[in-house]
Amino acid sequence: MLSPAYLCTGCLLGILGFATSTCLAQQPAQGAGSSVVAAGARPQLVSRQFSFTEGPAVDKAGNVFFTDQPNNKIWKYSTKGKLTVFLDQAGRANGTYFDRKGNLLACADEHNQLWSIAPNGKVTVLLRDVQGHTLNGPNDLWVQPTTGGIYFTDPYYQRPYWTRQAPDPGLGGQKLYFLPASQTAAVVVDEHLQQPNGIIGTPDGQHVYVADIGANKTYRYDIAPDGQLRNRHLFVEQGSDGMTIDNQGNVYLTGNGVTVFNPAGQQIEQIAIPEKWTANVCFGGKKRDTLFITASEAVYVLPMQVRGVQ
Repeated sequence: MLSPAYLCTGCLLGILGFATSTCLAQQPAQGAGSSVVAAGARPQLVSRQFSFTEGPAVDKAGNVFFTDQPNNKIWKYSTKGKLTVFLDQAGRANGTYFDRKGNLLACADEHNQLWSIAPNGKVTVLLRDVQGHTLNGPNDLWVQPTTGGIYFTDPYYQRPYWTRQAPDPGLGGQKLYFLPASQTAAVVVDEHLQQPNGIIGTPDGQHVYVADIGANKTYRYDIAPDGQLRNRHLFVEQGSDGMTIDNQGNVYLTGNGVTVFNPAGQQIEQIAIPEKWTANVCFGGKKRDTLFITASEAVYVLPMQVRGVQ
């Protein structure tokens, strides 16, 4: 998560290599010829009652859960379009993702932990530290679908609710981690990243995409049977806050609206969102054909021709 509370808008856009003078609201919207957006569709505002929205995740029924980290809440947007608070005192949850059992996994960076939240709201702490060292601030995560192992990014963004003013030097940097299913110790799977942030994997569990927002790059990895990552290669010269993927293998990056790349890394769509910062996306709805977009103080939905695979 990046937030205007911590960085100016110009800094946010500059991180991803966009011109800071761009007016997002005046960018041309996608047209009827789009390969991914439904014909004639435009982003529709659901609500603007939040402080900073992040971490959308879809459950098996198609309901979307998302976070409002400054207000320490997790919200639910139902398939019927109803907004309700799912969890108060949400551990300052940031990125979220559902596991195979229907629990909502959350990067709870109030105390720099990984949580599992049951459908009734009961919290189980999955990870408290790494070899006794406090994590920088777990940011985003993805669950490998065949093993249930968790990949998560751990960048450092100073939070106003922390008492510490610097990262734990024992961590040795900002890294990408893997927590095997039913285990309590996470292992480093890439330590050569400047500031890892967004993450999403393929539905077959064979590949994972990770955005290094500090380097303004997104990488693609092969996943080995033991969970280690192999064959890292550059996917696109663009970073991202949050990410998702559709049933055609297209990858969606966020920041200046939503930018869509096909599996070859070629840009095929730019979806303009009239907010300072677009933080994250996922597909929701009963048919997974609605793009749910968290953007600054608001959330939007956009009908799509493609479907999500989460």
